[in-house]
Amino acid sequence: MGEPKIEPSAGLKIHEKDLLKQPPVILNQAQRQAVEAAITEVCQVRGYHLYAKNARSNHVHVVVSASGKPEPMMRSFKSYATRKLRETGLMAVEIEPWSRHGSNPYLWSEEEIAQAVEYVLFGQDGEAFVKKQSESEG
Repeated sequence: MGEPKIEPSAGLKIHEKDLLKQPPVILNQAQRQAVEAAITEVCQVRGYHLYAKNARSNHVHVVVSASGKPEPMMRSFKSYATRKLRETGLMAVEIEPWSRHGSNPYLWSEEEIAQAVEYVLFGQDGEAFVKKQSESEG
């Protein structure tokens, strides 16, 4: 957090696009709700502490704490979400909705967790949304 962002590589972007087996998935409101329900279910079943979740149209953010490495947690979130989407008829069986990996930074302090939660819940729509929220409260 707070580090400068690296500009995307045009070559890598083209390469990644060439590897796609299908068009990118855009989640609608019902699909996003199903994904968030699946995330809550994973946390309940596995005993993870869920701080925040936010399913967007083209990506999902989760802030969670648990013992163990984040990769198995991410696989569980993807697996449960895919199952939920298919069981509810919100996604066809032949569609693979998730990328091959994802970002899973470790958060080492309460401050880092709070910053991540803030970003997941309020930082997705840009500063205008956060400013609008603070103006309506003040």
